[in-house]
Amino acid sequence: MNAYNVILFLHVSGDIGIFIGIGLEWFGLMALRRAQYVEQTRTIAWLITIANRVSTGSAVLTIASGLYMALTVWGLQTGWIAVTLASLVVLLAPLLVGIIEPRMRVIVTATQKATDGPLPATLSAHIHDPVLGTALQTVTAVVLGIVFLMTNKPSLGAAILVMGIFLMLGLALSLLLWRAARAKRARSL
Repeated sequence: MNAYNVILFLHVSGDIGIFIGIGLEWFGLMALRRAQYVEQTRTIAWLITIANRVSTGSAVLTIASGLYMALTVWGLQTGWIAVTLASLVVLLAPLLVGIIEPRMRVIVTATQKATDGPLPATLSAHIHDPVLGTALQTVTAVVLGIVFLMTNKPSLGAAILVMGIFLMLGLALSLLLWRAARAKRARSL
């Protein structure tokens, strides 16, 4: 057993943790959208908080081990690695830090501060925010795209094409969330 194999194991383990975190966030968001009472949302909000910690720790492990392998074995100029790094900086970081985290934090804080009883309209609006679902759907697709790049190691042009396809797939699938939000608004009028 050599150092590369250990680092690769840590990298793959971090990837698994990221998907566990994303899955928990999806589960939490879907459960929140079914909740009718504040008491229900408090338990779910705790799950989302744990999911954020799992995702963050796993992302740090994945990025650190991935950079080590890129610097010691592959080189940052390798096409699929360059696209992966660009996807982290240009797509994932803004979606996570700029959209998902602040919106989830608002939901968790509002849930903790709300009094028991039926879900307030403002909290319900935050929970059913289609932008949050779109961002989470897009992050999921981009992370899957990165895993595809890691496992197939395509050239630069093919890596850009693959990431574009996964990005478009994530955005296209999120149209279902927008349709559901529009239907919910129509029912409430």
